[in-house]
Amino acid sequence: MNPLFLLVAVPVFGLLVIVHEFGHFIVAKRSGIRVEEFAIGFPPRLASLQRGETKYSINLLPIGGYVKMPGENGETTDASGVYDPRSFGSKRAGIRAAVLLAGVTMNFLLAIVLFSASEAVGHVEYPPVVAAVEKGSPADKAGIQVGDRIVAVNGRDIQYFSQLVELSNGIVGQQPDEKTVPMDLDILHKGATQAVTITVNARHPDNVHPGPLGITRTSSDAIAIRPPLWQAPLLGVQDIGKVTVGLYQGIGQVVRGVIPANQAVTGPVGIVNITGQTASEIGQVGFSPLLFLAGFLSLNLAIFNLLPVPGLDGGRLLFVLIEVLRRGKRVSPQREAIVHLIGMAVLLGFVLLVTINDVSNIGH
Repeated sequence: MNPLFLLVAVPVFGLLVIVHEFGHFIVAKRSGIRVEEFAIGFPPRLASLQRGETKYSINLLPIGGYVKMPGENGETTDASGVYDPRSFGSKRAGIRAAVLLAGVTMNFLLAIVLFSASEAVGHVEYPPVVAAVEKGSPADKAGIQVGDRIVAVNGRDIQYFSQLVELSNGIVGQQPDEKTVPMDLDILHKGATQAVTITVNARHPDNVHPGPLGITRTSSDAIAIRPPLWQAPLLGVQDIGKVTVGLYQGIGQVVRGVIPANQAVTGPVGIVNITGQTASEIGQVGFSPLLFLAGFLSLNLAIFNLLPVPGLDGGRLLFVLIEVLRRGKRVSPQREAIVHLIGMAVLLGFVLLVTINDVSNIGH
């Protein structure tokens, strides 16, 4: 892969971060909260522009962004102890919750737009024909051979290789505690006129064995698929559901120990590598996979930020919820600030570990 393709990750990351932070920014502004800085990336600062009361910054570390507002930890006074009516902390709980949820909401809406665009531009499908069989894999043990065409999975007819992948992953995912999961494949052997049914004991995929069956599709005979334009938004919403279910199943497999955590989690370096690989295939498969990947990342960013982890939007929302449950009694700003500081330190440490793991996996 040409290393220049890795640069595609810059506009993809930039779009996700800008949209997320713009959500916080615009709702805060509309709510009368003073925004001191709108930043892309984390310090040290590379460039900045002061417009009115807000500084717009581009920083060196491209792992996120932030909107800086006074009173983010619940403070209602400035450094001199004077009440600040335009601070984040001075606003009622509903407004603060709206500001915190705005970033997640924008990423969710962006995911729908990107998934819809992916569907609208059309994509490439491949016939469910076996191009290679991994030695010792479930398919190999079941006698599947190169050139075989798989026409049905557990009685469900398929037309494309992607349907085979989706169905087989779904069947395996439904039985996370089983080492192998049997599934019936209707196979038309090369040169045959009638399909036969073969039972394959599928495995749970991981980084070493990415597929449950151990087969590779053909790279020829591509089929261009482009649905009517009016269907694209509906298909985009369906993609949201499919990806969310897949994420839930993946988390469940990690919790149960089916998939090691270091194989399931990908950090910035891994995402850049995946984005570069996807961009390098545009000439063969078009822009649809890259748009889909961007939508996938936007949805992941929304879900991740909703987690009730200190330092994230979800962690700050948790403090707002505690305040509501305590009928307006807030946690002291000093305590909240310490909790979020510890949370951010833990998150940065986690990102560092994941990055080290990503670097070690490159080329494997």
